[in-house]
Amino acid sequence: MRGADDYSRTATPVYLGPMDEQWAAVDGFVEEALHRDDPVLDSVLEAGRLAGLPQIQVSAPQAKLLQMLARVTGAQRILEIGTLAGYSGVWLARALPEGGRLVTIEFDPDHAAVARSNFETAGLADKVDLRLGAALDVLPMIEAEGVGPFDLTFIDADKPNNSNYLEWAVKLSRPGAFVILDNVVRGGAVLDRGADANAAGAHDALLWLGDQPGLDSTVIQTVGAKGYDGFAISVVS
Repeated sequence: MRGADDYSRTATPVYLGPMDEQWAAVDGFVEEALHRDDPVLDSVLEAGRLAGLPQIQVSAPQAKLLQMLARVTGAQRILEIGTLAGYSGVWLARALPEGGRLVTIEFDPDHAAVARSNFETAGLADKVDLRLGAALDVLPMIEAEGVGPFDLTFIDADKPNNSNYLEWAVKLSRPGAFVILDNVVRGGAVLDRGADANAAGAHDALLWLGDQPGLDSTVIQTVGAKGYDGFAISVVS
């Protein structure tokens, strides 16, 4: 069984286009204008690079959006499927109040080791519960333990399992919770289910979301340092 990010971390991106340099430059300007210098986040990114991890984490503006959504919802319990080096996890964990908890799932033990060190460096180890294993094996354990319900879930894992992860996220969410799915536009490849397994996963996930009467969902297309892509954002009723 494939776990978090098996496909997305090895597949050639299909969402890059000719405007990449300008989009990335705008992201750089946004960070300079609106984000404070943050040596901790810089060290998290550098640790991932030095360890040879794929540089596919969300951009800083995207990560800040996730953090703001967590704060708006007053999130006390956050679920993340796909940890990588812990970059998005640091942003999310920082939004938690005292006693809050981020449960994050990572399939690759090398990635998990880097992330664990990064959470410690960020001073967030007491707020983070990092689970190692295939997400579809770990999620039933989380349910059995009664760790939830979660106030926000961020899914950035292997795309062919998007619909499965969404189903679990909804099951583990409280009413009013946000569920956010990354990489759903893929440079427009979402329109062509036959483009590759990742496009099929994005395509099927959006159809699944549209069929759920207990969800209110939309997609926000994005451009930036990550190319042309987008988030699916859902609210659980």
